Amino acid sequence: MRLIPPTTRLHRSYLGGVDEFAGARRDGDGLWQWVEDGVTHEITREEMESEDGFTRFVARRTDPDRDLLPGWVPCTFFWMEQDGEYAGSLALRHELTEFLAAEGGHIGYSVRPSARRRGHATEALRQSLPHARALGLDRVLVTCDETNIASARTIEANGGVLAKTVEAASDGRLVRHYWIAL
Repeated sequence: MRLIPPTTRLHRSYLGGVDEFAGARRDGDGLWQWVEDGVTHEITREEMESEDGFTRFVARRTDPDRDLLPGWVPCTFFWMEQDGEYAGSLALRHELTEFLAAEGGHIGYSVRPSARRRGHATEALRQSLPHARALGLDRVLVTCDETNIASARTIEANGGVLAKTVEAASDGRLVRHYWIAL
């Protein structure tokens, strides 16, 4: 498994992953919104069907100078690629907001349902840590739901040390907070 920047080369495979996440009632790669000239835009699944629409989506995901939605932080997006197929996504947030410090952390990841239980999340998190270090971070916060044992194991396998478990203000679920020293 390789952690790569989003690429148009994985167009059809990525859309297959989006459909799998939708079938599992999970968003997977997160929101597809951005700000341009002060206006919030959103790309739909249907727009991503076309080569042009998908190219625009990838360009927004990989543009380090993109405008941010209010309250959002700079973020580097990666995709997990296995044997030429899209296997999942990882977001490396360059800093923490109050919300991210409470619920989201520096790093979030999702593995498409058909690619789970193969170690992709563990390897993607491992490969993302040098990128976090290159941003000047000396440690990263990675969170997971208390009930997500697979994610807890992924974080712990990468040196995550459980700092606390808190109740999420957004919906009351319990969230584990792990720190990984870089």
